[in-house]
Amino acid sequence: MRVTLAGPLYGMVIVLPILAGTMPGCAQPAQNASPPPAQVQQLLDLMQDPVVQAWADEQRESKVVPVAADAPTTTSGMMTQRITALEEHLAALATAVPRVPNEFRQARLRLIAELQGRRGLAVLVLIAEFLALGAGTEWLFGRLTAAFRRRELSRPVETVAARLRTLVMRLGFDILGLLIFATGSIGAFLAFDWPPLLRQVVVAYLAAAILLRLALVAGRFLLAPDSRTPQDIERLRLLPMSTEAARFWHLRLALFVGWFAIGWATVEMLGILGFSPEARQVVAYALGLGLLTIALHTAWAHPPPASHSAQEAPAQVRGSHMLRAGLLSLCFVLLWGLWVAGLMRLFWLGAVALLLPRAIAIAERATHEAVRLPTRPPTETSLTAVYLDRSVRAVLIVGVVLLLAHAWDIDLVEMTSRDTLLTRLVRGALSAVVILLVADLIWQVAKTLIDRRLAQAETAAPMGSAAASRQARVRTLLPIFRTTILAVLAAMAVLMVLSALGVQIGPLIAGAGIVGVAVGFGSQTLVKDIISGVFYLLDDAFRVGEYIQSGSYKGTVESFSLRSIKLRHHRGPVYTVPFGQLGAVQNMSRDWVIDKFEISVTYDTDLEKARKLIKKIGQEMAEDPEFALNIIEPLKMQGVEQFGEYAIQIRCKMTTRPGEQFVIRRKAFARIKQAFDENGIRFAFPTVQVAGGGETAPAVAFEGLHLVKPAGPHE
Repeated sequence: MRVTLAGPLYGMVIVLPILAGTMPGCAQPAQNASPPPAQVQQLLDLMQDPVVQAWADEQRESKVVPVAADAPTTTSGMMTQRITALEEHLAALATAVPRVPNEFRQARLRLIAELQGRRGLAVLVLIAEFLALGAGTEWLFGRLTAAFRRRELSRPVETVAARLRTLVMRLGFDILGLLIFATGSIGAFLAFDWPPLLRQVVVAYLAAAILLRLALVAGRFLLAPDSRTPQDIERLRLLPMSTEAARFWHLRLALFVGWFAIGWATVEMLGILGFSPEARQVVAYALGLGLLTIALHTAWAHPPPASHSAQEAPAQVRGSHMLRAGLLSLCFVLLWGLWVAGLMRLFWLGAVALLLPRAIAIAERATHEAVRLPTRPPTETSLTAVYLDRSVRAVLIVGVVLLLAHAWDIDLVEMTSRDTLLTRLVRGALSAVVILLVADLIWQVAKTLIDRRLAQAETAAPMGSAAASRQARVRTLLPIFRTTILAVLAAMAVLMVLSALGVQIGPLIAGAGIVGVAVGFGSQTLVKDIISGVFYLLDDAFRVGEYIQSGSYKGTVESFSLRSIKLRHHRGPVYTVPFGQLGAVQNMSRDWVIDKFEISVTYDTDLEKARKLIKKIGQEMAEDPEFALNIIEPLKMQGVEQFGEYAIQIRCKMTTRPGEQFVIRRKAFARIKQAFDENGIRFAFPTVQVAGGGETAPAVAFEGLHLVKPAGPHE
């Protein structure tokens, strides 16, 4: 009572002596003044009492506020203040520990008085009864909707919309059951008139039960631990893992959230029952040891990912698992230590740094799995998955920002009305987060569309067809377009972030333009390469997968950058040629190729017969399924090319798909050889015929050798 009444009593101590004329320097009341009322006279007589005056002097001295020292502005002063506050906090906890048993006894007496003769066990029975009432109501709802639920959840999943509908229906049934449970438990309790203290205690524990049920619903939605068949796992589980691992994580989530909810309700109940803040903190830290134990056991006992066990040796899996578990255990212990020390800002910052990346990764896997069909490759990403993933990521980041603002006592609404350096930086940081989120969404959408189009371009199309040409052009241009979009988005996002942080970007843009001009003058070769490459692409001079030749460089186009092209020679070497040095390009992979070759036959050959045989071979090859797709015009003989010294040279011609002429020519040679042999047509080759006899024969033979044998270097 002394603390509560100190202010009013001190006012009376100051005012009443003035009224009584006892303060030094105060004038005495006039002689003709009317006498005070009887109550005031009694109060004035009381103030003349020496005991009362001594107490008034003591109160005046206690109210003298010493001049406070200036707040520490240096780093050492701030550190000293933090250390002093930490020591005071720990000392208060140490002082409160011996008082905890006594405060429990007082809380018990107060609860017994509130229960009006009932036992404490009656409260637990009461809570159990209302929980049973909620569970029974939910069970009845489940029985009534069982047939409808089975019918809706067993629908075939053939599209993304059908899969999302199934998942939403399952989650909707679980949330509706939770609402019915909450209505049956808390609603039934609040329908009656209970003592205020008992009402708060029971509602706290019922809210803890609902929080636990909400965690179970979330775990069941993500993990589907009760799946019985592979079809259920494929349809319902959003985090790809084994059923054993899903049940492990579902149980650990229930244990952690359940312990947290019960501990939170217990600490709230102790506050209702009159516990001091220090004693409540001691109990909360003791209950926090249970959370720490669950977290440590989870870090060491969780099953390793299936991908690790399939790709790595068991010793490597155990080593990486122990290292990861050790680091997580150290982080958990440090977080608990920060919480106990009262360093809540560092605690929330560390918790966010530890949990936010993992939450974002889980959200990404869940959203991608939610829209993935069994017929779709796991690596293919849809736009729906991108939208869901980025939406959930934005919600998580915004939630973390609000949580940190609350933990650090930052009023974001008030900061918008102030204009200080700190408020400008915070507003700029929030704007930067929004800008980066939007830029990331745009990039992911563009990247997904481009990757999908590139995947479609990888499908096989008939050689030389319009579809094959379009696919080659897509494979050529889209990678450059994707890189350009990334560069433009990154530059714009950086400039907008700097502008949001208060940096004047006008001089930066002007300086970048000047630097660009200077670099352009100093790097003329580089600029030439880039501009030449742009015009090559605009002219559609070549595409990825085409065989080209430029000067002494030739090969298949594998890839290219902004300044160079990579050519794979047919024998293996790779040429990296700058566009500025490429020059005229000979593209050997466009539309069609005319292949001509000559055959030498003897002078006694029936040319008409040879023409018919070659034409027949060309028609047979054009009708052969192995060569039909690659032959545009069949093989035929054009006629006699020239008369040689020992042979008649006939020319043959055919039109094929680019790059296929070599295979078809080799097959045609083999068939022509076989057909000519079967029909008595001989191939011509140099021969020497020696005629006559006697002494002239050696001379004729010697001259014949000179005709067929070139002269040596010394002849």
